[in-house]
Amino acid sequence: MNDNNAQQYIELFLESTDILTSSLPVIEQSRKQAFDYLQKEGLPRFKSEDYQRTNIPVILEKDWGINLNHLNFPLRDIKGFMCSLPGTDSGSHCIVNDSYRKDLSRIEHLPEGVFAGSLIEFSQKYPDVFERYYASIAKPDHDGLVALNTMFAQDGFVLYVPKGVMIERPIQIVQLLSSSVPLMAIRRNLVIMEEGSAVKMLACEHTLDDIDFLSLQVFEIFAGANSDFELIEMEESSAKTNRISSLHLLQKGNSRVTLNGYTLNNGLSRNNYYCKFTEPHAELVLGGLAIGTDKQHIDNYTIIDHSATDCYTNELFKYVLSDTSYGVFSGRILVERDAQKTKAYQSNRNLLLSKTARMHSKPQLEIYADDVKCSHGMTTGQLSDDALFYLRQRGIPLKDARMMLSIAFTEEVINLGHIEGVQERLHKIIEARFRGESLQCSHCNKCGAVIR
Repeated sequence: MNDNNAQQYIELFLESTDILTSSLPVIEQSRKQAFDYLQKEGLPRFKSEDYQRTNIPVILEKDWGINLNHLNFPLRDIKGFMCSLPGTDSGSHCIVNDSYRKDLSRIEHLPEGVFAGSLIEFSQKYPDVFERYYASIAKPDHDGLVALNTMFAQDGFVLYVPKGVMIERPIQIVQLLSSSVPLMAIRRNLVIMEEGSAVKMLACEHTLDDIDFLSLQVFEIFAGANSDFELIEMEESSAKTNRISSLHLLQKGNSRVTLNGYTLNNGLSRNNYYCKFTEPHAELVLGGLAIGTDKQHIDNYTIIDHSATDCYTNELFKYVLSDTSYGVFSGRILVERDAQKTKAYQSNRNLLLSKTARMHSKPQLEIYADDVKCSHGMTTGQLSDDALFYLRQRGIPLKDARMMLSIAFTEEVINLGHIEGVQERLHKIIEARFRGESLQCSHCNKCGAVIR
């Protein structure tokens, strides 16, 4: 049973089949499966088990424009967003709305066999690899959001690292939203790490125009045996920007993955993380930091499925909320019957800087194995009066004391990342946020980054 908000996208899809036709069977088959699912099940319903605090149908009922004809939008100068941290010589790749823009990207030499670029181009150059991985863990019938993305997605970013290849310098994706009318950007990102490969990636999202946007993203990550992958996502958009992201991760044996998501400036964010271990001795560090001001709504939802033995998870999410901002965390660690010797730790810690900020937290453990070490916990509170008194006694004004303690609270999550220069940038952006200033990558000269 679908709903009226899903119906408008079902009708649009039927009207656009000629535009969306692809020569690749996997894309056509995935679109059909997604369409059938959305027709039957509709969008995730508000107050359902997985969407208790974020009203997805209301977000999607707006008359969003969708760039079905895959047109390139004219842009103002974007050099300020194409910044470079120390050592990011492996290239900056630009996605505008839902299209990879080679003309705006800085393409650097990569080891032989590595691909970094457009999803369309990758599907044409490596059709066999593409068909093997595309929509195989973010399945078209996962839920209504993945189905909607699968129906309309035409482009995005792909990183393919062959067996044994190690890329020393991080790769950057710059995702920009630009339009003169309200726009939904539907993009698909795919990372394929073959056995023994290694790379770090920084993905930044920014809004260029004072327009309502919805970023609807699906991100699939395959971590092969003995691979090493790190992803840092930074949301630095605007109060008029909505983001709904579904990240799907599959890890093979002895793989090591670090995922960190930083929501620094946005209107509404709903970030889903679906992570699964399928072979022993894999490790995952999953971190999140949310800085909420004004009326921001920040919702992080995680499921980590331990289905193999001897795997390790460390999950840490922190929120700092002020004004009337609204935070949500729902985290579930599932340890299946055969996943003995699992080590899994989950923590959610929240700091409320105003009486009108709200936080809802639901940490969960679901354990069916008996030889495990697991824990979970949640704390929500205000700044320590004793710590404030200590700083005030040393001549520090109250406002600065509050800011220092708030910054210190974020330190633990910031330190989870290992991309050179990102920690320093985050410190400066977060300090500016607590001062009520705006400091984004468009002002990189203020935070020490190098503009190319």
